[in-house]
Amino acid sequence: MKVAIITDIHGNELALQAVLKEIDATEDVQEIWCLGDMIAMGPDTNEVLDTLFERSDIQMITGNHDEAILSLILGEGHPDSYKHTREHHEWIANQLSLQNVKRLQQLPRIIKKEIKDIRLFGIHYHIEQHLLEAHIKEEPFYTILEPTLENTISMFGAYPADIICFGHNHPEHLFQTDNKILLNPGALGVSKGNTAPYAIIDFAFVKPEVTIHHVAYDKVAFLQKFETLQVPQREILFKLFYTE
Repeated sequence: MKVAIITDIHGNELALQAVLKEIDATEDVQEIWCLGDMIAMGPDTNEVLDTLFERSDIQMITGNHDEAILSLILGEGHPDSYKHTREHHEWIANQLSLQNVKRLQQLPRIIKKEIKDIRLFGIHYHIEQHLLEAHIKEEPFYTILEPTLENTISMFGAYPADIICFGHNHPEHLFQTDNKILLNPGALGVSKGNTAPYAIIDFAFVKPEVTIHHVAYDKVAFLQKFETLQVPQREILFKLFYTE
């Protein structure tokens, strides 16, 4: 059995479709875990969510951007540390269909499964125990740390699982200790390159084998959508996340 891990699609339908096509061509992938931040930054809000929700083999959790946009829509405020993205979040909120609002509201923050006595755990990023149920306005997600083994263990080392999968911090992380695998496949929809990453966990071995893959997609066509749709704050998004 194999489980595919994707995260941080960030409204990039072209990258998502390219990754799903490759996953679908891979034998023995029985589940796909999507670890949050499906929307924002990229413009393809409903296209991404419709694709994900319409598949029975995908399990999803929320990320910070999903929750911040939901909070705006529900009139529950907007996190103070996200002030610089508010204009963009409001634009995304106005695109989100009522059906997808309801779907997002039903998603959990964590996902767990046991496969061949291996405990698999998914979360968007570390949340301290006392904040697991906290509203996004309380800033429950931990401050992003550099992707080192030491930092990753400091956050996830005590989690009651053998494989901890997460996202949020966009670079790839793959660390293996004697008793844990710590995996972030990298942001599927946000990079300065022209590929979209995802991971496969293969449970056919005594110790699961993890591989990170990159799929090419039409980055030029994706970036053109920002201009066509006049996406707010696109210039800063390009500079920070998409172009050299």
